[in-house]
Amino acid sequence: MYTFSSKLKTFSFALMIIGLLGVGYGFLSTPSSVEDVKLMMQDSHETHSEVATTHQAEAEVAVHDTSADVETEAHSDDAHAEHVLHLLQNKPWSSLYIALFFFFMISLGTLAFYAIQHASQAGWSIVLFRVMEAIASYLPVGAILLFVFFVLSSLHMNHLFTWMDPEVVAHDELIQNKAGYLNVPFFLIRAAIYMAGWIWYQQHSRKLTLAQDNASDISNYTKLFKRSAAFLVFFLVTESMMSWDWIMSLDPHWYSTLFGWYVFASMIVSAITTIALVSIYLKGKGYLEFVNNSHLHDLAKFMFGFSIFWTYLWFSQFMLIWYANIPEEVTYFVTRFNDYRLPFLGMVVLNFVFPLLVLMNSDYKRVNWFIVCTGIVILIGHYIDIFVMVMPATVGDQWFFGISEISSAILILGVFIFVVFNALTKAPLLAKGNPFIKESEHFHY
Repeated sequence: MYTFSSKLKTFSFALMIIGLLGVGYGFLSTPSSVEDVKLMMQDSHETHSEVATTHQAEAEVAVHDTSADVETEAHSDDAHAEHVLHLLQNKPWSSLYIALFFFFMISLGTLAFYAIQHASQAGWSIVLFRVMEAIASYLPVGAILLFVFFVLSSLHMNHLFTWMDPEVVAHDELIQNKAGYLNVPFFLIRAAIYMAGWIWYQQHSRKLTLAQDNASDISNYTKLFKRSAAFLVFFLVTESMMSWDWIMSLDPHWYSTLFGWYVFASMIVSAITTIALVSIYLKGKGYLEFVNNSHLHDLAKFMFGFSIFWTYLWFSQFMLIWYANIPEEVTYFVTRFNDYRLPFLGMVVLNFVFPLLVLMNSDYKRVNWFIVCTGIVILIGHYIDIFVMVMPATVGDQWFFGISEISSAILILGVFIFVVFNALTKAPLLAKGNPFIKESEHFHY
């Protein structure tokens, strides 16, 4: 049995406390009124004193401005300041949402990968089942946190989902045409259905594998085989719809038929990377003695393969939209390329170039510290991927990596570590009742 070390538990609590303080500071430090924004903008303008002086001199010469022009300009400044206010107020909410979605995505991706192992009757991965189950155990916690976030969004605590704002919808014909799907009650009902289905399988599969440990036949194994296959059908449909609802609807004017697969690719590679990192940590602490280098080699192969798959989808989506140059589609990438060029292109290096160069060699896939270093880079890269999906739609060009972004990631990471490693203590680390367990224990590549 695994024992949750006091050091790791203290570390997780420290992350939660530090993260919570940082998130609180992020919310408290945002401007609360248009006047605050004007003062911030004024301070920003004052840093360019030479330019301001030049403009002032020009203004003194051009004294023929009419009062109507001045009033129009003042109204325009007020509207711009109000727009910037909403963007800045969205920033801590967006940072928290990215963290909530990212770690939920890891847990859900792990559950899907786990279901694939059962549905395919894979033999090599059985010794890793308890690790997968522990990571998937974050799913109920993450679902509750996300659903509360969606409820708060529907109560207009933030402006992330613009289609939830009646004033915006009243003046936007495109969103009005999508109101049959994009409306708050249906959005929350869909989210509840997705989450309920995923959590049911997570709980049920865990129950069946634990029961199989002490069973005299393979009836539980057979049930799980059939139900895993059925769950994967449910997952493929709901995962695509989830990606439309929770991410793509942040840009309600934009759509992509590849988007569900693109989010899935990011999800599955992040999940497999986390499985590898947790497994290596446990082996380093003297656990998982039945996990050998061949198991880690296969996980690293999946990390490599799905990194290529993610890149294929990223390039396909980008290239086809860029080549067609349809205004309602290309605006998505224009915004990201103009205002988010560094993270937008940087994540391709982190998610494709680095794993390609490091994990292509078969020998490196068996070196634990190589897998750990590559895994950390991959997770950072896919966190930035979610960042680039969310931030342009919610904060526009008012983005930067600050306290809110770092603190949100730290906070949810602390919760994730506590839930996952606490779940590992609830059952033996070997699913010994599986009929293919001997194949897994003696697996060598």
